[in-house]
Amino acid sequence: MSIRLVGVLAGYLADLVLGDPQRGHPVAVFGQAAAKLEHVTYRDSRIAGGVHLGLLVGVVGVLGMVLQRSAGRRGRLWSIATTATASWVSLGGTSLAHTGLAMSRLLDRGDVEAARRLLPSLCGRDPAGLDGAGLTRAALESVAENTSDAAVAPLLWATAGGVPGVLVYRAVNTLDSMIGHRSPRHIRFGWAAARLDDAANYVAARATAALVVVCAPVVGGSPSGAVRAWRRDAARHPSPNAGVVEAAVAGALGVRLGGPTQYHHELQIRPTLGDGRLPTVADLRRAVVLSRAVQAGAVLLAGLSIYRRRP
Repeated sequence: MSIRLVGVLAGYLADLVLGDPQRGHPVAVFGQAAAKLEHVTYRDSRIAGGVHLGLLVGVVGVLGMVLQRSAGRRGRLWSIATTATASWVSLGGTSLAHTGLAMSRLLDRGDVEAARRLLPSLCGRDPAGLDGAGLTRAALESVAENTSDAAVAPLLWATAGGVPGVLVYRAVNTLDSMIGHRSPRHIRFGWAAARLDDAANYVAARATAALVVVCAPVVGGSPSGAVRAWRRDAARHPSPNAGVVEAAVAGALGVRLGGPTQYHHELQIRPTLGDGRLPTVADLRRAVVLSRAVQAGAVLLAGLSIYRRRP
C-alpha cells in the first residue's frame, strides 16, 4: 500500500474519531491571516482579488512542498504522519455530520431560535427569516454541498497531490467562503477565488454525486432518482458544482430542494432540484447518514485510484 494512501487513510480516521482540532485550527489561523491581508490588498477590482488569492495560495503551496520534502527525507513514518496531519486538518466531514445532527435535534424539539443560531456553522444564509421548514431545507442543502467541499474533495486532493495538493485546496475553498460570494464588497474582489474554487471542486462534485447514486440504498434512497435529478436539474443551478451534488441528494432522498434563498447580501431564486416532497427533519438525518457513507466511499475510491496507477 502506498505511503500517501496510508497517510490519507490515517487522516480520514483521525477526522472520524477526533473531528476538527479544538484549538488553533490551522484553517482558522489561515482565515485570520487572510482577513488581515485583505486590509492591505483590497481594491474593488478583479486584479486586486487575484493578487490577494495568489499571495495566500502561493504561500500555502510552498509551505506544503517544504513539509512534504522534509518529511520524505526523514523517512516513511514522517511522510505518513505529515500526509495524515494535512489531510486531517483539511477534512471537515465529522464536524459537518455532528452539526447536521445537532440541527435535526433542535428542529425536532421545535427550538427554532437555537436552530437559527446554529445555521451559520453550516452555511452563509441569513437565518433570521427562516422557519422550521426553511431551516431544514437550508441544513440539508448545506450537508449535501459540503459533503463534496469538506470531505470528498480534500480526500481526492490529498490522494492526487499529497500535502501541497490538499493544503492548497483547503486554502482555495476557505478563500471562496470568505470572499467568493456576490456581496457588493466582494463581487469583483472575490471573483478569482470563486472561479478557482469552481475548478478545484469540479471533479470532486461529480465524484460525490456518483457516490450518492451508489450509496443511496444505505438510507432507503433511490439510485435512479438520484441519476434522474442530477441529469435533469443540476445544470439550472447557479453553481456548476453545488447543483450537481444537491440535485443528486434530492433525487436519492425523494425530496425537493431549491427555491428562494436569502443571503445577507441578496435574495436568490434557486431552481427546483428533485420532484419529491418538501424535506423533513427525518430527511435531514438521512442526509447526514448518506454523507457519512459517501465519505467512506471516497476513501475507497482514493485507494482504488492509487492501486490502479501502480505498475
